[in-house]
Amino acid sequence: MAIVDENWHTPRSTIKERISFMFNKDHLSDVKFVVFDGNGENESRQMIPAHKFILAISSPVFKAMFYGKLVETGRTIELPDCDYESLLELFRYMYSDEVNLSGSNVMKVLYLAKKYMVPSLANKCVKYVFGHLDASNVFNILPCAQKYDEKLLVDKCWKVIDEDAEAAMKSESFATIDRSLLEAVVERNTLDIAELELFNRVTEWATKKFEEQGIVADGQQKRRLLSIHFPKRRLLSIHFPVMTEEEFSFVLRSGILRLGEVIFKADINSVENRPVGFPKTKRSSRFKRCCRYNSSVTFDLIRSSCPSSLTFTVDCEIQLHGVYLFGEKDSSHSLTLYLERDQDGVLASTGGTFLSKLHRSCKCYGFEVWFEEPVSLQKGSKYHAHVVADHPLYNTNACGLVQCISGVTFTFFLSLTQSPIAEFIFNLNCE
Repeated sequence: MAIVDENWHTPRSTIKERISFMFNKDHLSDVKFVVFDGNGENESRQMIPAHKFILAISSPVFKAMFYGKLVETGRTIELPDCDYESLLELFRYMYSDEVNLSGSNVMKVLYLAKKYMVPSLANKCVKYVFGHLDASNVFNILPCAQKYDEKLLVDKCWKVIDEDAEAAMKSESFATIDRSLLEAVVERNTLDIAELELFNRVTEWATKKFEEQGIVADGQQKRRLLSIHFPKRRLLSIHFPVMTEEEFSFVLRSGILRLGEVIFKADINSVENRPVGFPKTKRSSRFKRCCRYNSSVTFDLIRSSCPSSLTFTVDCEIQLHGVYLFGEKDSSHSLTLYLERDQDGVLASTGGTFLSKLHRSCKCYGFEVWFEEPVSLQKGSKYHAHVVADHPLYNTNACGLVQCISGVTFTFFLSLTQSPIAEFIFNLNCE
């Protein structure tokens, strides 16, 4: 540690500056925390100096530890459940109200914020995750969000999985999920994925579980791993009956189904209510999408830093969950989204920092912004969507009248159609 000048406090006129200066310094420290990074022979022992008083006024857990009935008198405390980087960020926040979050440390910092009861830091972590959550990391985030009882984050994870199931299940993190989470995924009737693709992802998950044990598994071994041991249930709820005969032939080659379950398409369709042991309905995404532009044609994107507004009506009652905005390739965007109705003012608002990714169906980049709760939109009412961003976004002129596949018609007022909002994400009130 660097030697501290005796007059270090002189140029620091505020208490915040002086406390921030003490972060991670031996000067005046009265406790040291020991953490262990790595495993086995590569494990390293690292130490972080701290000041009991500062920790105690930031966390009731530390207050009890240092000034409670069961006071911790030792000058060195080992913490086996955290790593150096995440503990350092916890302390940084306690000393300065600042934290350096990243994809690799945010869930560990969230764990410590929960453990030491620092709700403002926990909120920062959750907000960070909301802005960086996508199909590539959702299966890393979801188990932690469930464990820490972060309901809004759990719901957002399921939305990502539902809407981009194929990409999520191709991610490296999918192979690491446990059996119960796999079952919860496959049980969802709202996954936007072809049934054969889902079956392939599930069997790959089983294959990798056996590979971790050094086993080359056959179809029946995979079946035993995937079976559900409850009455009247045999295998994970793959919707085999909705597959074409060609798709079903790929399933047969896996060797996972038993002879009694090999029911050909013609046999399934010959008797309407014939029990087949597997769901017979197609999955359907929870959410509908209304694009303001025709993705089959080229459209101009205009970079603009001005706050933008989009005025529109709908011809039936819907629940609006969020929007998709145009953005700059692989960039972060900080913004606030407001939704107003003429006679009521602001109905809902949301915001944060969002990472732009390539759109699934067209050659443009952007990101989704979701409201914490869906907003009910009434037929014929005039709504205004306002976007206020810290940095320029891309706007485009689009159609004034859009008929969605779901049968809902959005009408956009022509004088105000230039907006970064590319899609509305919603469902019908009756769904």
